[in-house]
Amino acid sequence: MNYRKKKIKVGISTGDINGIGIEIFLKVCRKKKLLDFFTPVLFGSTKLCSYYKKILNIEVNNILGIKNLKEIIDYKINVLNIWKEDIRFDLIKINHESGKYPISSLKKATKALKDGKIDVLVTAPVNKKWMNIKEFYFLGHTEYLQNILDGESLMLMIHETLKIALVTHHIPLKNVSSELTIKKIVKSIKILHQSLKIDFSIEKPKIAILGCNPHSGENGLLGEEEKTKIKPAINILFQDQGILVFGPYSPDGFFGNNSYKNFDAVLAMYHDQGLIPFKILTFNEGVNFTAGLSHIRTSPDHGVAYDIAKKGIANENSFKEAIFNAIKIFKNRKEYMKIISYKSRLL
Repeated sequence: MNYRKKKIKVGISTGDINGIGIEIFLKVCRKKKLLDFFTPVLFGSTKLCSYYKKILNIEVNNILGIKNLKEIIDYKINVLNIWKEDIRFDLIKINHESGKYPISSLKKATKALKDGKIDVLVTAPVNKKWMNIKEFYFLGHTEYLQNILDGESLMLMIHETLKIALVTHHIPLKNVSSELTIKKIVKSIKILHQSLKIDFSIEKPKIAILGCNPHSGENGLLGEEEKTKIKPAINILFQDQGILVFGPYSPDGFFGNNSYKNFDAVLAMYHDQGLIPFKILTFNEGVNFTAGLSHIRTSPDHGVAYDIAKKGIANENSFKEAIFNAIKIFKNRKEYMKIISYKSRLL
């Protein structure tokens, strides 16, 4: 396929309308040269874009309001108007009322993704507290997309120099140990391994597994999870299936001595164990990718940032990286399927 002839349609959800989502979206898309590489489609409203253009004094002239996805035009910032009511965005406070907008945007965008009307989805940041209302029962994007799309999801933070996946996502720290099982760790490694091959074109991925306890349990002195859950999972995949998976490593030393540079990816046991080193090493350039699903979704590696919202100072780099990583993964998947199809014809 000639990707110059057919531009990749990048669907974008608004995220929290009082956060920095629309600001970073406008800042990326106002650079006209970037629109040579993709066609953006925002699921929200032109009125919301106009509101942010005005308060931030951002010059963007190629916004196109559309009523349906058949009206999408290349080299335009396409905005699908999904909110019909006359909304005063300047009056909407940060509460459950504002939470309904990112929900409807996400739902419309995900449906378009599943139906093939857009090629990839990039989600702007949300505030989970205000989204957890009657019509949305999920802890976040990853859990919602897992429910809607085919496949088994894995939260994978990606950057050119570091990729970190998580066995457990948005749960209290006190629940991590009970959530960790050999089966769950094995499944996470398998999804990660497959994603590295298909989505990142790494033929023989080398994966590091982190321990759960300080010093990886110190041979059981500081915890048993490494001996009873993590090591058995590693043995199953390394010895029985030949996957290059190693560990468990003590996280402090692993990152402190730059051992992560020797691996294609790292699997962390819980959220902060993976996200803290990732954001320290890659902040404003890292991307959150939902691996393992039938369709591609990425997002920037930061939150709604209410403290700087509407001030015009938000950094759009991570959002830009989320778009271009989604495009790259889309192309890698296409290329992988071509190779598989070619090999099957030779048999």
